[in-house]
Amino acid sequence: MTELGPTYSFWVVLLLWIARTIILAFICAFLAWLGIRVLDALTPHIHKRETIGKDPVAVGLFIAGFFILVGLAIHGAVTGPVVVGGSILASLIDVRRLGLVAVSFFVSLLLGIALFDIVDRLMPKIPFKAIRESPIAVGIYAFGYLVFLGLIMHAALTTPL
Repeated sequence: MTELGPTYSFWVVLLLWIARTIILAFICAFLAWLGIRVLDALTPHIHKRETIGKDPVAVGLFIAGFFILVGLAIHGAVTGPVVVGGSILASLIDVRRLGLVAVSFFVSLLLGIALFDIVDRLMPKIPFKAIRESPIAVGIYAFGYLVFLGLIMHAALTTPL
C-alpha cells in the first residue's frame, strides 16, 4: 500500500496534538485575562477585578467561569480541524485559526458590551449597573462573561475554514 503525504508515528502525532492543545489553551486563557481587563475599561462603573476579590463566593464564581472557558477552549482545540499535509509548525499553529479566534474575541467583546448597554437602556426598571454594589453579583457577571467568551472561542476553534 502506498502512503500519501508525510507519515508520522503515533507518538509524534500524539505529542503534536498535546502541544497544540496546550498552546491554544494558553492563548485562550490569555484572551480571557485580556477580556476581563478590557471589560473593566469598557464598563468603568463596574470594577470587576477589585470587587470580585472582596468575597470568596465571587472569587469562586470567577474561577468556575474561568475553568469552563478553559474547558471549552481545550475541547475546541481537541475537536477542531487540524492542518493535514502541512508542516509540523502548521499543525501546531494555524495562523488562520488564530486570526479567527482573535477576530471572534474582539467582535464578541464589543458586541457583548453593546448588547449589554442596549438591553440596560430598554429595561430601565432593572438597573444593570446596580450589580456593582455586590461582589457576588459582579462575580456572577464575570462568570457569565467568561462562559460567553469560552463559547465564542470554542466556536472559532471548531469552525471549518
